[in-house]
Amino acid sequence: MLPTLLLLTLGQSTEPVDDRLEKARDLVHELANRAARTPSELEVTRAEGDRPHLDYAREVWCVELKKSTAVPSGRYRVQCDDGRQLCFAAPDRVLRDGVETEEELQRTAPCGTLPPSQLEKLSATHRFVEAVAEAPDGWYRDDQGRIIQVNFDLHRRVYFGGAWAPSFRPGAARDLSLGSMDLGRGRADFGIELELANDAGRELHRLHILEGSAFIGSRDTRLMATAIRYDWSSRRLAAPVWITTFVGRPRRLDLDVNLAGWFEAVRFELISDQGFLTLASANASIDLWHSRDLQSYLRVRAGPAGEFDLQTRSVSLRPEAALEADFTLDRDGFHHLTGAVTGEKLFFDQALAGRRKSPERFKARLGYELILLAINDYPLTLVVDGRAQWRDDLPGVTPGWDFGVDAGLRFSFWAPARRSATQVFNRTRG
Repeated sequence: MLPTLLLLTLGQSTEPVDDRLEKARDLVHELANRAARTPSELEVTRAEGDRPHLDYAREVWCVELKKSTAVPSGRYRVQCDDGRQLCFAAPDRVLRDGVETEEELQRTAPCGTLPPSQLEKLSATHRFVEAVAEAPDGWYRDDQGRIIQVNFDLHRRVYFGGAWAPSFRPGAARDLSLGSMDLGRGRADFGIELELANDAGRELHRLHILEGSAFIGSRDTRLMATAIRYDWSSRRLAAPVWITTFVGRPRRLDLDVNLAGWFEAVRFELISDQGFLTLASANASIDLWHSRDLQSYLRVRAGPAGEFDLQTRSVSLRPEAALEADFTLDRDGFHHLTGAVTGEKLFFDQALAGRRKSPERFKARLGYELILLAINDYPLTLVVDGRAQWRDDLPGVTPGWDFGVDAGLRFSFWAPARRSATQVFNRTRG
C-alpha cells in the first residue's frame, strides 16, 4: 500500500523532484500517525483462577485492544503492574452471560487516555490479563461488572418497618385498661437518621428527625414520636481535665472526660387516652467509651425537661437520667446492638384523681438489628427488641411492670457506605 502511494505521488506529478520528495515524506509521516491512532491488536488472555480487580485508588486508562467474542467493542479499562510485567484489562461495559452489553459500568473512577506509543511499548514487555473493573470503598463488583453495595451505615438513613410486638403485664389480670397479656399487638416504626462528621473525624453530630413507634393491640394503643433530637460526641487530642499530685515526684493524671450534649424537642407520647407532650429536653452527656469513629458509644446523660400534660393542661418539670449504648459490631455495618435504661420523675404536676403526686417512670430496652439482604442496595433488616417499663403516672392504672418483645423487619432508604469502608477485592465480605 505504502510503495504504491509513493510511486503515484512521484510518477504522476510534473513538479520538480525535490518538491515531490518533500510531499512523499509528508505522506509517510501522515500514514504513520494514522496507523498509531488505530486500535491495537493486543490480545487479552484469561486469568488464572479468580479475575483480579482494578484498584479504585490508582489511575485507570481507557484503551482499545483486540476485539473478541466476549468484548466485540475491544474497549477496556487498564491498570499495569510494571514489577510483574502485567496489565489488567477489564471490559468497559457490563457483561451478560459473559458477553459485552450496551449497559455502562456504574461507580467507576475517571479514566485517562493512554497514548498509542505507550500502549505499543507495553505490548512488547507486558502481558494483558482479563480483570474486573474497579469499585469504590464499600462496594463490590462481580465478574459481570455489576456493582453491589456490601457496606452500610445504618446511622444515615430513612427507614420504616413493622413488627409483631406482644406485651405482658404480670399481676394485672383485673386491670382492663392495659390487660395482662396482648399477643395480637403490632408495631410500626419510622424515622430519619443523619450523622455529620468534621473533616478531622474528631466530632460526630447525630440528628434524628420525625422518629417514632406506634403500638396497636387489642387492649390499648401506644404512640411515641419525636420531632427532632440532636446529640454529638467528640474525640479530644488532649485530656480536658487532669489532676496533679505532689507526693514524691509530681505526677499528672489525665481524665479523658468526653463531655457533650443531648437535646430533644416536641416528643409526643400516647397511652390509650392519656397524652404527654415533651416541649424540650436539655441533657449533659458523657461518653464512658466510644469507638475511634465515634459511631459506637456507651454514655450517660442527665438533665431537665418540660412536659405538658394534655389531660390537666399543665406543664411539669421532668428531670431525667439515662444510660445508653449503641454498638456497630462489625466493620461492614451488618450487626447492631442498642440499649437504654431511662428514669424520669415529674415535679410541679397538677393533682389528678387516681394518680399520686410527682409520679415516676422507668424504661429499659435492648435491641439487635441485622441486615438480611438489600433491594437495589437498600438494606432490609431483621429487628428484635426486648422492652420493660414501670410507671405510676397513669390515672386508674395500678403501678407495675409492663414487658414487651418485638420481632419484625425494617426497610432503609439511602444507607450509604460507612466512612471507615475500604475496597473489596474478593467475593466474601470482610
